[in-house]
Amino acid sequence: KSMFEDMRSKEPLAANFSKDTVYRLMNMACVNWQTFLLTVAAAAVSFIAHLTSDERRCAFVIDDTMFTRRYGEKVELCSTVYDHADTKEKYKIGFRLLTLAFTDGYSLIPLCFRHLASRKKELRKRESNPGIDGRSCGGRIRKEALMKSNDLILPMLKRALSFGIPARHVLFDCWFANPVTIIKIAELGLMTVCRLKNGKAKYLFDGGKSTLSHIYRSCRKRPGKSRYLLSVEVMVCQSGDSVPARIVYIRDRGNRKKWIALLSTDMSLSEEEIITLYGKRWDIEVFFKMCKSYLRLTGEFRQLSYDAITAHTTIIFLRYIMLAVERRKQNDPRSLAELFFEIYDQVGDIRFEKAMQLILSLLHDILHNPLIGLTEEQMDMIHTEFIMGLPDFLRFCIAPDIMKQIT
Repeated sequence: KSMFEDMRSKEPLAANFSKDTVYRLMNMACVNWQTFLLTVAAAAVSFIAHLTSDERRCAFVIDDTMFTRRYGEKVELCSTVYDHADTKEKYKIGFRLLTLAFTDGYSLIPLCFRHLASRKKELRKRESNPGIDGRSCGGRIRKEALMKSNDLILPMLKRALSFGIPARHVLFDCWFANPVTIIKIAELGLMTVCRLKNGKAKYLFDGGKSTLSHIYRSCRKRPGKSRYLLSVEVMVCQSGDSVPARIVYIRDRGNRKKWIALLSTDMSLSEEEIITLYGKRWDIEVFFKMCKSYLRLTGEFRQLSYDAITAHTTIIFLRYIMLAVERRKQNDPRSLAELFFEIYDQVGDIRFEKAMQLILSLLHDILHNPLIGLTEEQMDMIHTEFIMGLPDFLRFCIAPDIMKQIT
């Protein structure tokens, strides 16, 4: 339910404040929404980490999507942006929403994001508010909005690592795969698994620098219906720095005559593990679809300031985190571990000897039933014979008085 629908209802959930309170909060330039989202996300990741096997590889995922704002001529920093995913309408008005997320292959938790405007002034519909102090949170995010996406990847990863997010690999598509980014990620102690674009980029292979096409043509392919066509070890070089990597060529399902190249700087991974790990990148595509179609990412608020857009997106991401954690609680039986052990301890308090005493008490009540018609001597004899027929350790536990009389 939107805020407008809630306020017009008979019993609104937000009855103690008006919509102006919400709008003022969302337009405040001093609120650090990035830290707020990372704090909640780190707590969610900590919960999920207890349910994830140590053998499962967790990873950071980086991708961008189109954040459209129709009739956004008055929206701060709104720009004409190229949408590479849409084959019909290539240019749209809005932002490119760059997002960093954590995934374990089952649950995805968004960590950081930034609405990127066009770096060309003539493509921006409206400039940023000159009254915002550049030293404030609002001023910093406006500067980041005009940066290149590859230049923002490193600061986002550093923020996520500072919050203790347990991931060692970074997954992204070919739009971000360039040697500079791969080498800088390696300097952070992280390993890259990405898709490569078949372009002019060259890699050090067999004593010389070669493109992806040249490497593919010069090597012998694997015969039969193998999961991958070719696997080679290369060096990713840029400005004197280099990182060892493995490139795996797989067959394109859309066109059997074409191939797709995956790169991994983790040399310990096998070719099958590289393919499986890169497949986890698709989780962020599902995340974008969920936020746009069901969580009202682009259609709930019509604020004009860049701060309000950042606040609104943070709220949408928090909704998704809540749903992801709740889904994990409902579908993963290991999330009930504490409840299981609490019940287990209660059951454990009823020991085996206690259970036998309950059985003896039931036997005593049956023997004293007047319908059976036994005398006191007969009942005592049956009771004693039953106990004497038990093993010694049970007799000492449930009837120590009888054992003392016998000894």
